Amino acid sequence: HNNIINLGLTASALHHYSTQDNKTTIKLTNNNNNIIEMSSGFKIRQSKYRHVFADEPKLERCWTGMLLSTVTGEQQYIKASTKYFAVALRGGGGPVAVCRLDRPGRFEPGTSQILEGHTGAVLDFEWNPFDDSMLATASEDSTIKIWSIPEDWEPTDIKGDAKPGDNLKDCLVDLQGHRKKVTLLRFHPTAANVLASTAADSSVRIWDIERGEQMSAFEQMGDLTQDVIFDVTGDNYATSCKDKIIRIHDGRTSNLSNSIENAHDGTKSVKLAYLANTGKLLSTGASKQSAREIKIWDLRNLKTPVYTEKIDTGSGALLPIFDNDSGILYLCGKGDSTIRLFEFEDRDPFIFKLNDGFRSNLSSKGICILPKRGNDIMGCETARLLKLTNEQVVQPLSFIVPRKSDAFQSDIFPDCPAAEPAHTAEQWMAGSSKPPVTISLDPANSTNYNKNGGGVKKTFKVRSVAVVESELKEATQRIRYLETKLKENGISY
Repeated sequence: HNNIINLGLTASALHHYSTQDNKTTIKLTNNNNNIIEMSSGFKIRQSKYRHVFADEPKLERCWTGMLLSTVTGEQQYIKASTKYFAVALRGGGGPVAVCRLDRPGRFEPGTSQILEGHTGAVLDFEWNPFDDSMLATASEDSTIKIWSIPEDWEPTDIKGDAKPGDNLKDCLVDLQGHRKKVTLLRFHPTAANVLASTAADSSVRIWDIERGEQMSAFEQMGDLTQDVIFDVTGDNYATSCKDKIIRIHDGRTSNLSNSIENAHDGTKSVKLAYLANTGKLLSTGASKQSAREIKIWDLRNLKTPVYTEKIDTGSGALLPIFDNDSGILYLCGKGDSTIRLFEFEDRDPFIFKLNDGFRSNLSSKGICILPKRGNDIMGCETARLLKLTNEQVVQPLSFIVPRKSDAFQSDIFPDCPAAEPAHTAEQWMAGSSKPPVTISLDPANSTNYNKNGGGVKKTFKVRSVAVVESELKEATQRIRYLETKLKENGISY
């Protein structure tokens, strides 16, 4: 789709150039002064995102000082809500650094607040899309814990210096069911408090975290799961596996509904992304020659991909981050210093390269995208990615579409998912199927928009283990006191 025609002629040979009815006509004069006329059906593709760019952030806008965990796996290593981001740290008890997005600065181990409570290293984590302060963590100890970050959480102060504080040790919920280490977590995009998890026991489980119960499970994964993602409504989820099979599952029952055998011939990890509600699935992997590649699949016919494109011969897995609202694909490789940008359209050849993307001297360990509610909308920030570098620095990458007007740019900011579920876990399990609730990003007519990305925090009905244990202890003491009084008064019970 990037076609270059080299005519081998000097500028003086150009006689006439015109465009009409989407056709380009070029008239050239040869050495004998004969006019050669050539017509082409090539049409320049227009895109409102073609000039999107991101600059390397200054150090004062970054987070530094974190001693990152050395545990490797299929995870992204960093995840963010509109208020916080989380990264796993080195040390006992599965420590996790949770930093505020409005407080860049130096994190200091032993001084800054951390989250700790697991008995093994934390492998993955996920923020609740409907509560910017609720975090799920997955660990080598085979458990999943749900946490609520307190409002006064400040690992760094307003000047960017490390601030002492109490660590968070009490979780809201402790989910147990996996028999081996839990490797990946994904929250449901439309149902409240529904979480998917994968583990080394070759299973995928769906949880209702509010009840602390398992809703369904698939236990026939052929090998280690490499990725798990829900579609836009959450009615289905897809998994990729080390056995080279991409599986499509019913979201409620976890039953297998379809599969792609040998989706990629190479041995690199396969990562997935549903392409909005177009009925297309994107996968990244490697060819038999170890070249990294993209494939797009039509969910109505999974026999062959509708599009394949070779990317390069890099060694790391490609992470596809797809923005459903704008149709922009951010292609980021583990260990890469470049982020490639493509625009998706539901027509052949489906993806179109926008520009040279973002280039840096720092290689990435992990990367994630913020919910669009946290972007600087009036600054035309169409996406904000957080890049975790191998130098243990977290960089905010603001992708901006340059515009001269100071007005709200509705063409590049369509309505985006709100911090409100479309249905409860019980309603969804009973068969309710709804798209995400959306809000306008225009500050003039949206009460949910916060130009500072302040985040949303809701009350979670489940009480922490520590609170329940304290209440049980008080109740037990009260019962013993009442039993003593009954005996003293000769009353049988």
